[in-house]
Amino acid sequence: MKALLCSSFGTTDNLKLQEIQSPSPAKGQVLIEVKACGINFPDTLIIQNKYQFKPELPFAPGGEVSGVVKSVGEGVSHVKVGDHVFALTGWGGLAEEVIADAFKTMPMPKGMDFITGATTMYTCGTSLHALKQRANLKEGETLLVLGAAGGVGLAAVQIGKLMGAKVIAAASSDDKLAICKAKGADCTINYSTEDLREKIKEFTNNEGVDVVYDPIGDRFSEPAVRSLAWQGRYLVVGFAAGSPASIPLNLPLLKGASIVGVFWGVFAQKQPKESMANFQQILNWIQSGQLQQHIHKTYPLAEGAQAIQDLMDRKVIGKNVVLVGA
Repeated sequence: MKALLCSSFGTTDNLKLQEIQSPSPAKGQVLIEVKACGINFPDTLIIQNKYQFKPELPFAPGGEVSGVVKSVGEGVSHVKVGDHVFALTGWGGLAEEVIADAFKTMPMPKGMDFITGATTMYTCGTSLHALKQRANLKEGETLLVLGAAGGVGLAAVQIGKLMGAKVIAAASSDDKLAICKAKGADCTINYSTEDLREKIKEFTNNEGVDVVYDPIGDRFSEPAVRSLAWQGRYLVVGFAAGSPASIPLNLPLLKGASIVGVFWGVFAQKQPKESMANFQQILNWIQSGQLQQHIHKTYPLAEGAQAIQDLMDRKVIGKNVVLVGA
């Protein structure tokens, strides 16, 4: 089978399409014939050896796939050969076949296409967990989403609206903000040309926002924390802008505010019942047409490195998808 392999850590130039041996599932595993692979921010880190999970070289990036079950290992009964499934694999998805743990593999609902299947679990799972379990977002509260045009950002915009919040979307261009508006954002801020804090004051009548969803970090984090309302919650989701920010700890003290970490992968492992309930809610929203990922571009497997590079270069609105066998 063909796989886009990372044989040495570094840039996307190190990713090469190679022929390798087809894997076999062990106990509790599933072998999936990959149809589509969603590209996520961890893919940009894992090839640089900057992610918390560090696979042995060589490996294929790609942690979110959809496809068809080709074989199952001992003890697997909830999916069978021929089933359409989606799965979280950590890595390995940019290949014609991939091994997934059975507990991270789910049957696709009837009528769901492979692109939707490969772009749902990571972004929507992260955003619902962040807003529900970590922020306890309430109807009528105000939510600020930074990096709102990215995959998790657009998911947070839509889920925030579905939970009854007023949503302020902040992104770096008017084109990106137009997509955020189309996905339900009430207000938008172009933080390349507008002052983030002043616009938040304008949109909240100087009251501040109840929740900040921050997947980018860096220079926007501190002004976002300064813009929290009394007892606001600042969600640490990721650092797509390059580095974590240094937050003066007097700010949460003065505002009675909380700085809350969001690590959806560990939540799904440690609280599987709650995670499964979240995911069922996500599927219900998708099937009813209330939640839909914006697909920026699709790529063939041979151009998977470019799909990752485009995300690194911040050219992507929503999600990039590599089509393998679809």
